[in-house]
Amino acid sequence: MRIALLTDIHANIEALDACIAAAEAAHVDAWVCLGDLVGYGPDPTAVIERIVGLRARGAVVIQGNHDEAAAAETAAMSEKARLAIDWTRARLSADERRFLRELPLEARDQDRLYVHASANDPAEWHYVDAPSTAGASLAATDARFTFCGHTHLPALYHALPGRAPTYFRPLADKPVPLSRLRRHVVVVGSVGQPRDRDPRACWGLFDTADSSIAMRRVPYDVDETMRKIKAAGLPEWLADRLAMGR
Repeated sequence: MRIALLTDIHANIEALDACIAAAEAAHVDAWVCLGDLVGYGPDPTAVIERIVGLRARGAVVIQGNHDEAAAAETAAMSEKARLAIDWTRARLSADERRFLRELPLEARDQDRLYVHASANDPAEWHYVDAPSTAGASLAATDARFTFCGHTHLPALYHALPGRAPTYFRPLADKPVPLSRLRRHVVVVGSVGQPRDRDPRACWGLFDTADSSIAMRRVPYDVDETMRKIKAAGLPEWLADRLAMGR
């Protein structure tokens, strides 16, 4: 089975549509969205509509911290993120906010765990950004594979039983075999706001037949997304960072 992994879309419909088209061209069998559908970007409603459509086709959809914040009034965020969330919340319908609020924090499918941040207390939104935090995530579940996002940086961590995890930086579009002797945390790169200095949208392709993961990169119309961010009155730095991929 070939599974498309989408995370940190952040209301970027141009990037999401490019990733969906690429995944369909790759003939994926299943879809997983690891959260943060909204926040930062100019098209929260359009993105929610696309993800609702994927869920109607059987997709697993997980809640991210920006989804939680857009659906509530009290979530703690940085001042810059709060500006975008306040803008987003004002444009969502009650049904859209309810959809975000009711998304689960995690989902299990056989030996795979899907979560937005760490498996270690998912509601606290811990970043998996180092071997130590990957170890805490691995300690919180017996799943062989944990798939997450949240950092916007593609990364792999793997560990033998009783050993500390090791970090590996995956190259774009290069499948990486995942050892059957190890457990893994796979941090999927961001669809809508990459931060690894590659402005192309990122999605993950996990193949269960050979236990491989590939971080696929897809060009999209960055200029159009930037134009819409500025036209919406959102902070210009949200547009500028898309062009730089950071």
